[in-house]
Amino acid sequence: MTVTSDLHSTPRRVPEPLAMLRLIKPITWFPPMWAYLCGVVSSGVSPSTAPGLVALGVVLAGPVVCGMSQAANDWCDRHVDAINEPDRPIPSGRVPGRWGLWIALAMTVLSLLMGAFLGPWGFGATVLAVIAAWAYSAEPLRAKRSGWWGPGLVGLSYETLPWITGAAVLAAGAPDWRIVAVALLYGIGAHGIMTLNDFKALEGDRQLGVNSLPVTLGPERAARVACWVMAVPQIAVIALLVAWGHPIHGAMIAALVGAQLMAMRRLLRDPKGLAPWYNGTGVLGSVSGMMVAAAALGAA
Repeated sequence: MTVTSDLHSTPRRVPEPLAMLRLIKPITWFPPMWAYLCGVVSSGVSPSTAPGLVALGVVLAGPVVCGMSQAANDWCDRHVDAINEPDRPIPSGRVPGRWGLWIALAMTVLSLLMGAFLGPWGFGATVLAVIAAWAYSAEPLRAKRSGWWGPGLVGLSYETLPWITGAAVLAAGAPDWRIVAVALLYGIGAHGIMTLNDFKALEGDRQLGVNSLPVTLGPERAARVACWVMAVPQIAVIALLVAWGHPIHGAMIAALVGAQLMAMRRLLRDPKGLAPWYNGTGVLGSVSGMMVAAAALGAA
């Protein structure tokens, strides 16, 4: 990771409190928190048997680890943000100097300390999550430069890893292979969600050599790829649930996928303009399907 000078000269020496909150992006915390809860439900173990581990895992997955990853990303992306979103905390100077880096590093340490209280499975998952967060944003790896590896890493980190962790922590051991399979499929599907999220940074990514799919394929083709990547894993989940004797749960997810397909048809009319709309509406079907699948697995 390379630390360079500030983007703006500013008399401010300490960050604005609201700017620090914006730096760790609370709106992004939901997916890993939800995935951890899906893991808890899919384990088949009642959350009431270990409410402390459930609460700790949710806080760790969302505000702490995900918040840390957002701070690290904003620090490493400060030059891109100066083009795409100059009002963001770091390029605007409201989080001055190297405070963005210091916050990310402090939250990295906090993540590892909290992960240690989740037992060996929880701590191991926390270590992987921290590595993935820095590998996504920081040099020399900076996986986000690739429209294939970057979204894939985020999808697995936001969906698959916390899901498996929640199941393993509650079960105090390795989760059933079916849980791993479903968690992996939803993590793959999240690649498409992350691709749509890249539309908002299209101009800055082009200028600074970030090869997101909207940059390399163009908005229309990238949107089609994203739709396929979101839909196919969910169809595979439906097939698996039916094969495992859960046709009602499979039918519920099928209905949710149907709603997503209708939203995708609208998205493809104007991918660049409607990507934020789809992320705010169409993704809800996938998220709901995750808990339906978790309930089926937990009842097995």
